[in-house]
Amino acid sequence: MGKLFEVITPDLKDWIERQRVFFVATAPLAADGHVNCSPKGLDTLRILGPREVAYLDLTGSGAETIAHLRENGRIVVMFCALEGPPRIVRLHGRGSVVLPDAPEWARLRAGFPEQLGDRAIIRIKLVRISDSCGFGVPLYEFVDEREALPQWCEKKGTEGLARYQRDKNAQSIDGLPSLADPD
Repeated sequence: MGKLFEVITPDLKDWIERQRVFFVATAPLAADGHVNCSPKGLDTLRILGPREVAYLDLTGSGAETIAHLRENGRIVVMFCALEGPPRIVRLHGRGSVVLPDAPEWARLRAGFPEQLGDRAIIRIKLVRISDSCGFGVPLYEFVDEREALPQWCEKKGTEGLARYQRDKNAQSIDGLPSLADPD
């Protein structure tokens, strides 16, 4: 049923690009740390190469992924077919955090649509690419993108978003540095 891929094939690339939502999971090294799984959407994922992807990380209530990647780099991205034939694809890899002051920010950022509230780009070098059946995943019909996050970001404005990121995204719920500089 499941299959391993050496690279993201053209067919797999087409399938991934048609998905409207994906999930990102990371974990800290500490045994008592919180595992994190976050849903993503809003056209924020790009395939950079046969074994590399990136997604535009938007301001949110936490910054667990950034903290975990800064600590250990482990990440998995999962896609589920919510329409059409059943399928689950997982991209395991080593992630890095590209912040707006990084030299490669402008080049990577140019590959994504304009989005208010962008705070980082998560770049992932893939070490395992696999799919599985997805027979247990229900069918859903896409209606539309939610406007809540873009509207919230617009209302906050540039300075308000920067303040929110400093206040709410400086560290993970386990106290790991996220957007704050590690000591």
